Amino acid sequence: MAPAPTSVRVWVVGFGTVGQWLAGVLVAGRESLARRYGLEFEVVGLASRRDGFVTDPAGIDLEAALELRRTGRPLAELAGATRAATALEGIRESEADVLIEVGLSPAEDGEPGLSHMREALGRGLAVVTSNKWPVALAGAELAELAQANGCAFRAESTVMSGTPVLGPLTEGLAGTMPRALRGVLNATVNFMLTRIAEGASYEEALAQAQERGLAEPDPSADVDGHDAVAKLMILSALVFGRPLSVEQVARSGVSGLAEAQIDAARDAGRVLREVSSLSFGDGGEVEARIQCLALEPHDPLARVDGTTNGVICEVEPLGKVAIAGPGAGIELAGQGVFSDLITVGRELARARR
Repeated sequence: MAPAPTSVRVWVVGFGTVGQWLAGVLVAGRESLARRYGLEFEVVGLASRRDGFVTDPAGIDLEAALELRRTGRPLAELAGATRAATALEGIRESEADVLIEVGLSPAEDGEPGLSHMREALGRGLAVVTSNKWPVALAGAELAELAQANGCAFRAESTVMSGTPVLGPLTEGLAGTMPRALRGVLNATVNFMLTRIAEGASYEEALAQAQERGLAEPDPSADVDGHDAVAKLMILSALVFGRPLSVEQVARSGVSGLAEAQIDAARDAGRVLREVSSLSFGDGGEVEARIQCLALEPHDPLARVDGTTNGVICEVEPLGKVAIAGPGAGIELAGQGVFSDLITVGRELARARR
């Protein structure tokens, strides 16, 4: 007889698109998770910006929670649930093994997501997150806090959505020394530049990105380079172990691309890409930059088309390591969180044996 699956108790903070996708997968994949990984995930806390934080030590009925959200009713209607005023208060009062933070915190201070993560890690609880700005602003601190308290901190979805890059560049290349990095990190901008290369104007490319749901009605986070800045800061903190401030990253987004630059790239047979680059000098000086460059066709980043993202990391003694894959979409972001959750669950199961 197969052993009973290991039960992992989870808080989910953020019940928007990614949180709901994850809830649906946990419901549909319950038997598969038990069979393939020996894991059973029990959500005991659920938070949304509108409803606050609800807890149920006996486990929240995720199907009922999804139905409430579909019909626009509050999570407080869940049978057996107790409501806390804020997610942070709920985290402090209830017990779990893992915090899944899939909210959206602003660039100014990363709150409230940053406080949620600090609270959980300070209590020795694993954190899995897709919330970019808390990790961009304090990724190195959060990683150190996790290590000090013997728990996991995973943020795969913050950089290339469902395509794994942080794990491969840290765990997969453990023992190497990262020296520099170049990447195409924003799928919306890359989609736009691919369309521009095919003859579309900037305005037409942006409209197509918005029609496909890649760009928001206010696209400034993407087209002005802010999203790429956050992702470069995360890579610096978690791969290089070097925190960066927003001010240390020079930024020139695709919104500043002149028609003359587009024409010159076409005439020269080059490929425009928004390139995020990071390097550290021997004296510790840093060069971090987001800029649109006209790349030679043989450059690996020139071949990263559409919504694909790609990173080339230079490490000693291996040399250059390249990772590329899809970088946009709710399912991809959710899959990154789901994969991180399974990894954390398996670590917890091993620790309990």
